Amino acid sequence: MHDFDEVFAMTHTHSITCRPATPADWPAIAALLTQAELPLAGADEHLADFTLAISDDGALAGLAGLEIYGDVALLRSVAVAERGQGLGQALVREVIAAAQARGIRQIALLTTTAAGFFPRFGFRPVERSDMPEALHASREFQGACPASAVAMLADL
Repeated sequence: MHDFDEVFAMTHTHSITCRPATPADWPAIAALLTQAELPLAGADEHLADFTLAISDDGALAGLAGLEIYGDVALLRSVAVAERGQGLGQALVREVIAAAQARGIRQIALLTTTAAGFFPRFGFRPVERSDMPEALHASREFQGACPASAVAMLADL
């Protein structure tokens, strides 16, 4: 497996580095999530498991987060400042690899706009009721994501 910087560098000329989020990053994270029309609820409670892509000028180029509940996780808050450059794919691959390294056996997500994006990573649509019970503690399940959101699940 390639590391994030190597994968992203294969298709880009500017430098992007990947690092964990910190509480000091919250204003930039909240701004990007708002721009992407993604829910903020609960994101700040899971920043330790968010991966940020930072451009060489220090700007937040993208992010992806995990909410970890035992051996299952919720993939959330996948957003990029500029779409169509492969950064979202690189971030999703990065957080899936991090989840695997931590012994996570399933990752789920809820999406209202990107159901076509996630199958390439092994996600399949499922009924919301078929999602792992532990994930129902997430703010996304408790109303941050609308009932119309597509539920998807991947086995790792």
